Amino acid sequence: MQNSRKRATLATVAASAGVSVATVSKVLNGRSDVAPITRELVQSLLVEQGYVTRPSRRPPAMVELQVSGELCAYSTEIIKGTLEAGGESGVPVVVTNVKGAPPAGDAWARGLAAAGRRAMILLTDEPSPRQVAALTRAGLPVVVINPLNPPPTPVTSIGATNFAGGMSATQHLLALGHRRIACLGGPADAASNQARMHGYRAAMEAAGVPVLPGYVRTAGFCYPDGLRASAGLLDVEPLPTAVFAASEEIALALMWVARERGLRVPEDLSVVGFDDTEIAAMTSPPLTTVRQPLREMGVVALRTALRLAAGETIESRHIELATELVVRGSSLAA
Repeated sequence: MQNSRKRATLATVAASAGVSVATVSKVLNGRSDVAPITRELVQSLLVEQGYVTRPSRRPPAMVELQVSGELCAYSTEIIKGTLEAGGESGVPVVVTNVKGAPPAGDAWARGLAAAGRRAMILLTDEPSPRQVAALTRAGLPVVVINPLNPPPTPVTSIGATNFAGGMSATQHLLALGHRRIACLGGPADAASNQARMHGYRAAMEAAGVPVLPGYVRTAGFCYPDGLRASAGLLDVEPLPTAVFAASEEIALALMWVARERGLRVPEDLSVVGFDDTEIAAMTSPPLTTVRQPLREMGVVALRTALRLAAGETIESRHIELATELVVRGSSLAA
């Protein structure tokens, strides 16, 4: 009589053992970083369920992290987290850097799948719809890290609590006694920037402190954008005593422009940024900032990509990780 029992898979064995697919894979590959009791359980279930390792000429499974634009401290932190998670899961991570228009098309996407890619992680401001469509047709799930705007389904995105971050930065300045608090934002049409600026306005409104004319400006998240926006802000009368900058590069640009004009940070102007890369602690004075969990974003993106590649159901298409205010020397009592 024909055996009607379904063929055992990594997913079914993992579900029976109550562990991840990555853990079952580690046991099969003889990895040492699995607890002995877990290894024994998984091995017994592999035998019990009749799991058969089929010989294959396919290349080893791997995940690609595609980084758009110039590499910087921000992207480096995310790359580190992704590589660490790949090492822990026993999955190679290929990092590519794309400048200009990203590659797309069905032939390109099928080539990635044939070369062993099982999922694609995109670190980009705006994922290309054409690229995402080609990857989806090739059977490669896509995860986007910290896009400016939520991508369309079926793309999963990893971000941060931008509203809460903007609010905590502004509340910190209010608690220091500042009332003339300005906000230098990123791109006006970016949902992430809007959330940070809404957090700023919410904190000001809750404290009953008015936002003075000319105190809210938008530009971009990068250093040159910050230079231009800072120059205009510091021409406003009365001069702000504190500024929430919606990115670390904007904050650093503001500090440079302020010094050029003879203003001392933080004695004359308190500054709070947003990101908290390793550069924040190296500035003079060290930058008070809202910490985005950049390395953790890379970790979660890799783990999420592996779950999608294994056919698992993801609870949410957008995952937000908590931000945290890190107080250093660039903010001072009014």
